[in-house]
Amino acid sequence: MRKQALILISVFVCATSIHAQDYNDPVSYMNAINDSHKVMDQTYMAYISAAAHSRRAKKIDRMREQTIQSISDTKYKLVDLPLYKGDNMLRKGFIDYTDFLYKVFNDDYAHIVNLEEIAEQSVDEMEALILLQEKTDEKIKLANARADSIYEAFAAKYNVTLIKGEQNALQQKLATAGKLNHYVNEVYMAFFKCNWQDGQITNAINNKNLANIEQSRNALIAYADEGLKALDTLKSFEGDASLMTACKRALTFYKSMAENDMPKLLDFYLKQENFEKIKKAFDAKSQSSRTQQDVDAYNKAVNELNNSIKTYNALNEKINSERSAVIDNYNQVENSFKDTHTPYYKK
Repeated sequence: MRKQALILISVFVCATSIHAQDYNDPVSYMNAINDSHKVMDQTYMAYISAAAHSRRAKKIDRMREQTIQSISDTKYKLVDLPLYKGDNMLRKGFIDYTDFLYKVFNDDYAHIVNLEEIAEQSVDEMEALILLQEKTDEKIKLANARADSIYEAFAAKYNVTLIKGEQNALQQKLATAGKLNHYVNEVYMAFFKCNWQDGQITNAINNKNLANIEQSRNALIAYADEGLKALDTLKSFEGDASLMTACKRALTFYKSMAENDMPKLLDFYLKQENFEKIKKAFDAKSQSSRTQQDVDAYNKAVNELNNSIKTYNALNEKINSERSAVIDNYNQVENSFKDTHTPYYKK
């Protein structure tokens, strides 16, 4: 259940001038730089939209490969551009920028895809994945800032006035995508911790390890309390509190289950363990040597176990039903939340 990080790539502002539009004119040269990025921008935004709706980067890895190809194509276009009156500052700055993007998508994101394979095995692995995604995001933003400064320095050097208009709207969409990703990750981590710890309880139950059941139960209560406290301080996203509400509902279920239902399930295993001890002692005696007290103790243990089985089955059915409901609700709300707030690139 993992979502790909959203990385921000700036699309640089167009320049305007009264000079003729050729490469002897700094404006036409700057616009040629911008034109070289159009397909890459479109491919990348398509990747962002898909990544925002997938918890598996591997599922959309073909789009990553398409983005890598688009970055390569952009570099070739830049390499084919001549220097501007012997000045290589702008051209080289953007070639370096595409080289950096290529490395990130070819290396860093391949590492993210691989890490996702093990991320759900533990809370630490999931936190490591999210940290890697955010660090990669920061690397891209720093690269954007450097490219922006080179573009602005070139404009200043040749007395070109930059008009911030339509492209700024796209930059805002990318910034919103980054904020959305961080918000969804923050809420998801609170959900994941409880969901993962609930799985540890299930494993302990399957192995009939009472000590691990109790340990996992207490850990789940702690994760639920931690998550609910964090969510109480979290603001809604652009006035939308639906994801936070869905997460609170899930965490409230996990807390209640661990505090109220699990002790009753544990009681069944204690009665089962007690019955097996009594049965073993009872079977060890020959029929002629069994006392009425032995028979009464055995029958009592049988009745207690049978009653406990009925309680266990009913409670287990209730827990499974409620668990499925809160998980399905969280996933549906998260998908709807991302559908509503993920910015899309329009060609």
